[in-house]
Amino acid sequence: MPSSRALAYAAAVGVCGLVGAAAVLAGLAGGGDAVAAFLIGAAFTLPSVVLGVVVAVRRPNSAVGLLLVLVGATAMWLGVGELYSLAVARRPGLPLTELYAAGSNGDWMFLYVPAALLMLVFPDGRLTGPRRRWTAAGLLAVATLFTVIAAFDPDPYPPPFRHTRHLLRAAEPYVSLLNAVGFALLPVFLGLLVACAAAMVLRYRRATDAVRRAQLKWLALGASVVPLTLLLCWAGYLFTGGADLALIGLAATALTVPAATAIAVLRHDLYDVDRAISAAVTYGLVTVIMLAFSTAASFVVGLGAGRASPVAAAAATAVCAAALAPLRVRLRRWVDRRFYPARQAALAAVEDLRARTHAGQAQPEQLEETLRGALRDPELRVGYRLPGETGLVDASGDPLLPGPAHVAPVRLGGHDIGAIVRGATGSRELLREVASASALLVEVVRLRIEVSRALDAAEAGRARLLRAGYEERRRLERDLHDGAQQRLVSLGMAMRLAQRHLSDGTVDVDGLLDRWVAELAAAVAELRQIAHGLRPSSLDDGLGAALSLLAGTAPVPVTLDVADGDLPDDVATTAYYVASEAMTNAVKHAAPAAIGVQVSRAGDRVTVRISDDGPGGAVIRPGAGLAGLTDRVTAAGGTLRLSSPAGGGTRVEAVLPCAW
Repeated sequence: MPSSRALAYAAAVGVCGLVGAAAVLAGLAGGGDAVAAFLIGAAFTLPSVVLGVVVAVRRPNSAVGLLLVLVGATAMWLGVGELYSLAVARRPGLPLTELYAAGSNGDWMFLYVPAALLMLVFPDGRLTGPRRRWTAAGLLAVATLFTVIAAFDPDPYPPPFRHTRHLLRAAEPYVSLLNAVGFALLPVFLGLLVACAAAMVLRYRRATDAVRRAQLKWLALGASVVPLTLLLCWAGYLFTGGADLALIGLAATALTVPAATAIAVLRHDLYDVDRAISAAVTYGLVTVIMLAFSTAASFVVGLGAGRASPVAAAAATAVCAAALAPLRVRLRRWVDRRFYPARQAALAAVEDLRARTHAGQAQPEQLEETLRGALRDPELRVGYRLPGETGLVDASGDPLLPGPAHVAPVRLGGHDIGAIVRGATGSRELLREVASASALLVEVVRLRIEVSRALDAAEAGRARLLRAGYEERRRLERDLHDGAQQRLVSLGMAMRLAQRHLSDGTVDVDGLLDRWVAELAAAVAELRQIAHGLRPSSLDDGLGAALSLLAGTAPVPVTLDVADGDLPDDVATTAYYVASEAMTNAVKHAAPAAIGVQVSRAGDRVTVRISDDGPGGAVIRPGAGLAGLTDRVTAAGGTLRLSSPAGGGTRVEAVLPCAW
């Protein structure tokens, strides 16, 4: 048995044959009407056929692709009928005239059969259950029987087939019976069409799979263009006096139904179908209200003026549009509650949380919990992006790994401040809209995380500075006790001993004085060395002179660029230690060929920048020299930044406040 894909290919080839026949008939008929009929038929046919073939390729065991091709074939069949009539009017006696005239009386039912079968088998493309099989068989049987019965109608054919001989004839007693059976088939066929639509609605209500429900919504969205055709026909009679505008609706139907069906089968998550349905219903209601208002206005003006006034109708429409503008938002909310409840629930939840946060009754960190409940997605996460970090963090400041799920960025003022991470449900469009509505709450939480981290860092830095102060004090005490203090105590004891022996002449006074002077000089040197650890004495001549002496002791060339001008002593001391520690780390760990030191001043800020051409890869580790340097800079009210890409050297930059 041939597969659905093979049948779709065969149907596509048949449609190509119809297109070729239509081209031949257009040439025989000649004239602009024939060319227009051919182009319109081809335009209505090709989208459905092409998309049907694509669906058949991607879903070879589904009949959806075949039915899409047949939907396009019905549009082409209408074009062939129109062109055949034009050709017969110009060239009577064309072949198959009697057969076409007999079959065209009742073949209109077959125009509805492919679309009805599509509703019956969508979205899996199979007839499951005896009711569907009987409904499909009934559609084909009723359409075939009605076409045969209509062929026995003895009434003359419409022009240009008025003089064409009837191919099938029945005896007079049977004509009434056939007519009665034909009329009886009309409500049966209508009932079968309703049964097809009801089967799709029932399938949607029973569906528990979100994918299947989305696919059925896509088909319903494509079919919603049919009412648009009726509205355009109404508008055409209102403004132009004819039904020409209905062609726009027919063209839209020929495009949207195949496109919606193909999207439903191949990419149901391409767009938020609930949002599209809500928008379609909203603008459809607005259009109906406007047309009703315009019709009433045109009728009233017609009663007063004795004739219709398109200008008055247009003016009434403009007035109606202006009146409906403030009501459109309320109408959209009303429609959302019924057709797009997820959007309405999410936006209302965000607005409620924002109001309660402003009133002090809630915390902005509850955003994640609120969105989980509104969108019914227990796996949804809200991430916050902090300055200087590439990843996301949660409300507690811990790293957040979004994984492969869809991430909707939250932007405020042109900057990414966070993201909504989808869990198991939710469309991309809905997440983007929720992200936009949540921007202020996300910004508040992000700022609170930054403040909390800054406070934690300040507290940790204060504790480290306190510990460093204690350690430095113990070191000074030890150095003074073991060094200069011991020398001075020994010197004092020696002087007291010499005092006791001055009277007996056994003491070499000159030698003792020389030795005591040497001891005093050594003590003074040790005290100076200790004092240099607290504040380098070279800073007495300015930061530039101190850095020059420091650069002269480095084992690698050091390039200095120090701005002129005096700096406050505390700023100069901090800048000196930043340069000293950074140069020491570079020489110790990076083995650079050269080091650059730059000190610049702009307004009330002094920037100290130390760079090297080493291998890079430096990081600030707790307890290391750069960590202590960070604490020193932070205590001075400044900031320290480290840039050390692998293979790109290292740059340490400290920005210090300077009030002078």
